[in-house]
Amino acid sequence: MELVVHFIFPCLWLNCEIMEQCILIYEDDRDLLELCKIILTEPGRTVKTFNRCENILMDVNTFRPDLILMDLWIPEIGGKRAIELVKEDKGNDHIAVILFSANAEIEQISDDIGADGFLRKPFDLMNFKKTVEKLLVN
Repeated sequence: MELVVHFIFPCLWLNCEIMEQCILIYEDDRDLLELCKIILTEPGRTVKTFNRCENILMDVNTFRPDLILMDLWIPEIGGKRAIELVKEDKGNDHIAVILFSANAEIEQISDDIGADGFLRKPFDLMNFKKTVEKLLVN
């Protein structure tokens, strides 16, 4: 049996699957985590969810995300430190980051760590999707 494969466009491979747009979401509220995944999942996009962030560097190396959504107060090391770790590696400069939290200083914290955007909890679901889509296009 001969296997013939035709490529219409160039692609990357990860775990024997075509690499699509990839979003990593870190949120310790499981209901909000699932809701975000439902809203962002669509054809051509992979959404991976995590309720802890201490393995963020391994996750980034494994999945090579286009975007990270990070809760500020997530266990174990916290969202701020997790994003600082990602940003320390210049090879991750292409990864857009959105920080979200109910913290009154979320905008300043987002600026301090070099996040590309922030969402104040509770957030409007349409604004959430628009913010994500805007960063994925850029």
